[in-house]
Amino acid sequence: MRVAVVGAGIAGLTAALDLVEAGCDVVVLEGSDRIGGKLHVDRVGDLRVDVGAESLLARRPEAVDLAARVGAELTHPATTSASIWTRGALRPLPPTVMGIPADLDALEASGIVAERPVGHALPVPEDDVSVTAFLEPRLGREVVDRMVEPLLGGVYAGHADRLSLRAAAPQVLALGEDPLAGAARTRAQTRTLETPVFAGIVGGVGTLPHRVVEHGDLDVRLRSTVRAITPVDGGWELHVGPTSAIETVAVDAVIVAAPAPAAARLLAEAAPPAAFSLAAIDYASMAIATFVLDGPIDVEGSGFLVPPIDGTVVKGSTISTHKWAWLAELAGDRTVVRASIGRAGDTGVLHQDDEEVAHLALTDLAAAYGSLPSVQAAHVQRWGGGLPQYDVGHLSRVATVEAAVARVDGLEVCGAAYRGVGVPAVIGSAREAAARLLAR
Repeated sequence: MRVAVVGAGIAGLTAALDLVEAGCDVVVLEGSDRIGGKLHVDRVGDLRVDVGAESLLARRPEAVDLAARVGAELTHPATTSASIWTRGALRPLPPTVMGIPADLDALEASGIVAERPVGHALPVPEDDVSVTAFLEPRLGREVVDRMVEPLLGGVYAGHADRLSLRAAAPQVLALGEDPLAGAARTRAQTRTLETPVFAGIVGGVGTLPHRVVEHGDLDVRLRSTVRAITPVDGGWELHVGPTSAIETVAVDAVIVAAPAPAAARLLAEAAPPAAFSLAAIDYASMAIATFVLDGPIDVEGSGFLVPPIDGTVVKGSTISTHKWAWLAELAGDRTVVRASIGRAGDTGVLHQDDEEVAHLALTDLAAAYGSLPSVQAAHVQRWGGGLPQYDVGHLSRVATVEAAVARVDGLEVCGAAYRGVGVPAVIGSAREAAARLLAR
């Protein structure tokens, strides 16, 4: 079976690897000039570091299994302690379940909130609601603003008022009628687990896509934009390349591993209901500013998150050389620190040039961490339309897409737009799509 995979992010590459190892003839078509999507290593000064995703959720198996499968060297954070930068100080982040405090004494001692929250048990709604709509009546607005919003912003670059409880925060839904009590129970049950929460890859998570390509000896064609996908008798034709020189690629099956806007365009003829639902998925743009500093930052922990109500440019920061021992060894006496910028609907800063974005980020970092060593090198990586927004009703939209695609023989979809934006979830989505195609 000859299969075309549209998109060379980690979803498309994973699906292609599974298909190749099952004996299929696979071509991966990528419109840009590189593979990897949001997994990307780039040079900052004389160091090569992640400028996209830099950690993997290790308590889901998909990403760590794929890394081991292709020979990547897994590592775990040297420190997992983090802070919330709010009320003028870096305050230790107490134990939480997606921002829901699991230790109220630790929360009170941190100074993140002005008043100790009181939990209220209320029936869990049957319909999908926003994270705020679920949490505010059960534990108060302050916890939502200063605890939940920073963590959701770190994952989705989104807002609790819009994000779907069932799609974006199922672990919060699982806490039940009284989320405060549920978080305390969950902490008691999970604190004895030996599995680390997060993992990284020596050399950077952005090296994983290249290892997948090398391991599977995949046929990846860059600068090969897919213009249209057309069903023909017994298979498919893909129209590929610049409009002045369109090439037709004939295959037996197609996996679309592109972001929702591109997938919607490509599925318009073959699966119109899927295309309509995909077109309704919004995306947030963001940027990562990375700095190599000529000396140490005199703070403990791996970094901080910021509540959006505090109005900073930076929404979070990671001191990468505190977090990853392999990078600390390479950097020597220097510090690598990165800042995340941009939330859904808040793109004003991203309209500035790279120099100004870096300056604004550095200003916030200096205010949070105190005086900083001089900057040796700086890098701004923009992720325009980088993160799908799982707004209220997202799972219904996804169900419509999946049902429409299932009715079309030889067609599958996968990626971050569906049932999880984290690297493990995206890899899982790809493996499921490949398995369905093989089963057909």
